[in-house]
Amino acid sequence: MTDAIRLSKRLADQLGCSRREAELYIEGGWVRVDGQIIEAPFHKVAPAQQVELLDGAAAQEVPAVTLLLNKPAGCQLPGDAGELFDWLCQATHWAEAPAAIAPLKRHLLRQQLVLPLEQAASGLVVCSQQREVIRLLGDNRRAPEEEYVVQVSGTASGDALARLAKGLVHRGLALPRAKASWQSEQHLRLVLKGARPGDIDRLCAALGLQLQGYRRIRLGRLPMGKLPVGQWRLLGEHERF
Repeated sequence: MTDAIRLSKRLADQLGCSRREAELYIEGGWVRVDGQIIEAPFHKVAPAQQVELLDGAAAQEVPAVTLLLNKPAGCQLPGDAGELFDWLCQATHWAEAPAAIAPLKRHLLRQQLVLPLEQAASGLVVCSQQREVIRLLGDNRRAPEEEYVVQVSGTASGDALARLAKGLVHRGLALPRAKASWQSEQHLRLVLKGARPGDIDRLCAALGLQLQGYRRIRLGRLPMGKLPVGQWRLLGEHERF
């Protein structure tokens, strides 16, 4: 060999395995080139470079995963899978995440943004490769509860929160029912299902309040917890929405 070749071909020749097995080893994060983990089978390697397979390697498909992200306020997450991949590659994986598997670049490919937040909002966002998660969170008939902490200004009437629970109509548009409680003079806790873009703003306006900002802290049974702003983690094997 005098020219650089694809890592998958080099590894297949080196191990005496099939090209597909070599690709699975590489995509699974089991292959080092000159001491560095390489996850791209098409990566070119020169004859002088050292290629090694890590102990415990398994030639298995990388399972589909779901990501949890703490979105910063003012950030607009891209809906396109390719652009979302680029965004996630630049974001930080939470090093203290209690996950059973190590994150791989392949986990960031073909992710679909589910129940996105508006640009001004912050908090828990879900991206998934798992069809069952995408179907569950995308089904309005089985929409999970969403819990928000909402910063407001202004003064609401005494029965305002009770009216939220019964359902309001604002400018001819029926708004989702919401359970609400005051966290402080300026912070309102809202729990509702099936929130559409603009609904939080409309709910506040219907009460005579001005929306200053809001943060989603829970989806279904899944709280955001200690996930830092701007970072992501893998959904745990036993975690459910």
